[in-house]
This record gives sequence, C-alpha cells and structure tokens, in this order.
Amino acid sequence: MPNSTNPAAITAYWDTAASRFDEEPDHGLRSPQTRDAWAGLLGSWLPAGPLDVLDVGCGTGSLSLLAAGAGHRVTGVDLSPQMVGHARAKLAAAGLSGRFLVGDAATPPTGKQRFDVLLSRHLLWTLPDPEAALGAWTGRLRPGGTLVLVEGRWREAAEGAAAYVPGADALPWAGGVTAADLTAAVGPLVTALRVEPLSGRADLWGRAVTDERYAVIATV
Repeated sequence: MPNSTNPAAITAYWDTAASRFDEEPDHGLRSPQTRDAWAGLLGSWLPAGPLDVLDVGCGTGSLSLLAAGAGHRVTGVDLSPQMVGHARAKLAAAGLSGRFLVGDAATPPTGKQRFDVLLSRHLLWTLPDPEAALGAWTGRLRPGGTLVLVEGRWREAAEGAAAYVPGADALPWAGGVTAADLTAAVGPLVTALRVEPLSGRADLWGRAVTDERYAVIATV
C-alpha cells in the first residue's frame, strides 16, 4: 500500500505539523479580521441553532471553536492525536465545550449519531477515495441537513505535492479539486447545492490569493 493511503504515514505527517499548523492565517485565525471573516461565513452557512455540527478533519479546531462559540454542539474528528489535543485545549481555553475524537475523517467514529451540519475544510485532497467519503458524510446527516465543503484547487499544492507524504501525487484530488468536479461528485447525493467563490476574499486567507477557492453548501 503506498504511503499516500497509509494512515500511519499520514498521522505522522499531521502530528509533526500540528505544533506549527496555526501559524497560517487561515488555520489559526489569530487575526481578529480573519477570525471575524470566517465567523461571518459560518453564520451565513449554518442554519439557526443550536445544531449538532460534525467537523471532519478538524485539525486544531479553529472552525470548531467558531461553531461552538455560536452556540452549536460540536464534534470534531481528526486522524492526528496531536491535532485533536490542540483542538481540545483551544476550546477549553475559551471556556467552550466540544467533543473531539481521533479517527479517520472519511469514516468518522461517531456510531449511529446523525448531525444537522457536516463541515469539512481543505480535507478532500488528502483522501484516497474522496467520493466514497462524500457518500459516507451525507449518510451522517439528518434529513434536511447541511453539508459545507470549503475547498479549492491550489497552485502551491499542485506544484509541491512531494511536500506531503510520498505518493501523494497519486491521490485522486492531489492539489485540490475544482468547483466543477466537486459539484459533479456531490450533486447526485444531495437535493440542492450552491457554490460560493472565496478566492477574492483576502480577509479569509490573510493575503490575496489567485488560485481557485470556494465553498459548496448543500442540503441533504
């Protein structure tokens, strides 16, 4: 099995990255402007709550923190124990509650629980079978639930896939996924969807970007 689909190799990569992960403006959301921009987006995408929100590939929990701060009941899942540790500490420091689980975000270890919202940001490119993950995720939502996918096709990732685990260039969506390809994959699984372009929002990324970034918001 190539390293790109080896959970141990991927876990080790993200465990190593965890301590510096929040240094990226859109990861740590340390700037008030960036944090407020993401909070505003989540507020526009998530129905009125409180809701049960599943944050898959939650990383250090920055979006989980925003969702919990808005009054939602948050469960985060990440393959990396170090990422999960940071997420738990982040919410605890803010005096907010959240449940964080170590596990495969493609098949979250949440049993038969169903959620009102499933949130994923910049995860699909890392998965060996992203279309199977999308099918599994829609199955975790209650009828009328909301699927929020923040994705893109990043020049940096496309040009530097070797910076990830060996073999990552063979992943189906290495370097990200275009909005056209993602909507084609999601469309048959949902009753409605829309695409919201995000490339022009420098406040979200801490800098101007020229590659394709967007969100797909869908109803199951």
